[in-house]
Amino acid sequence: MANFSKSRAPQFSVAVYQNEFLPEGGRDVSAIVTVSSTGGGTGGSAGLGGNGTGLGGNGADAAVVIMVDCSGSMDYPPTKMRGARDATAAAIDALRDGTLFAVVAGTHVANEVYPGNGRLAVAGPATRGQAKDALRRLSAGGGTAIGTWLRLADRLLGSADVSIRHGILLTDGRNEHESPEDLRAALDASAGRFTCDARGVGTDWEVKEVTGIASALLGTADIVADPQGLATDFTVMVENAMGKEVAEVALRLWTPVGVEIVFVKQVAPTVAELTARRTEAGPRAGDYPTGSWGDESRDYHVCVRVPQAGIGQEMLAARVSLIVPDGLGGTPTTLGQGLVRAVWTDDMAMSTSINPQVAHYTGQAELAQVIQQGLDARKSGDHDGATAKLGRAVQLAAASGNEDTAKLLSKVVDVVDAATGTVRLKAKVAEADEMTLETRSTKTVRVKK
Repeated sequence: MANFSKSRAPQFSVAVYQNEFLPEGGRDVSAIVTVSSTGGGTGGSAGLGGNGTGLGGNGADAAVVIMVDCSGSMDYPPTKMRGARDATAAAIDALRDGTLFAVVAGTHVANEVYPGNGRLAVAGPATRGQAKDALRRLSAGGGTAIGTWLRLADRLLGSADVSIRHGILLTDGRNEHESPEDLRAALDASAGRFTCDARGVGTDWEVKEVTGIASALLGTADIVADPQGLATDFTVMVENAMGKEVAEVALRLWTPVGVEIVFVKQVAPTVAELTARRTEAGPRAGDYPTGSWGDESRDYHVCVRVPQAGIGQEMLAARVSLIVPDGLGGTPTTLGQGLVRAVWTDDMAMSTSINPQVAHYTGQAELAQVIQQGLDARKSGDHDGATAKLGRAVQLAAASGNEDTAKLLSKVVDVVDAATGTVRLKAKVAEADEMTLETRSTKTVRVKK
């Protein structure tokens, strides 16, 4: 566990869960790495961060940009635009005093609503009031080009001398006024510079677009089918952002000569692939981004392939470290560390035992995958394929105690026998129910005690 001299800085711990025993000829080693951050203050002013000092200017250590869809479709029905205004006002109220912030109106272009002129405002009673007055001028009209919104948010957030840079993005439609390549370029340019939560309101938006934005920018994605729920959701998002204290945290994986990386993925609280996001960090070491941290715990599944060895031999298969960069180009700060081991044995009971955490999260990752496959099959008219995949999803959700996902599945299929995964596709499914299942398919539950 890492300890910091700043009294309100959080403390990190890293725990590794695995069965280190391999049979003769065995090569693949899996481990669940649990990372916990505890004991930080809620003010955020004592965290370690990406500007090298860990402290932001003028007492603020966070900047937030709220991007509100103002395309023409936000007026159909008018409750969407009203809900977006109310939600943005609630988010502004939830900002901690001293936080830097701005509001952006997004259409086929991005416009600064408040404070304007490429600046960020400092949250306080006066600026909150001014910002909420400015929201009254928001009106619907125009198209949707989300990449332009993200680029403006990046410029605004990049101007802030703070550790925590966070975006909140609301859309109600598809990204029809720029190419997918334009959006991908904007995401690539923003990745690692700020985190972003994305929300889809109503049912006319594209799930994979919204979840793709959140995934690329290490944020959360969700559906708010009823615009009346936006204010509560925005408040929670801002409160979570205000609780972040350590930015640009990376999982560093060092492996000995001859060891290959099979995959690295986050498995709780959601499934997120990190394997392809590796950046090299010296000889045989690579960093996988995890974003900003507050008082929370996350689980990661690491799988490596070791060289063959004889019975009785053992080796360090990988060293997992949690690090934050030094903004001045010096040595990174190590927040915690754990070891993944490999031991070869001829004891069949030891080598065939599957660690409970590894087994659980392997099932949770499969659950997310088969939900996506089942919904895709359903959309393409492959009813047999959809029934098989969603039946397997019901079986996995029941076995792991993932009750929230089980409830969402029950709105898409009739469950005959959860234990065996026997289901029937429902003849009619509300679009909001199908989109909610797809959007939340990556949410996992922790191992049952």
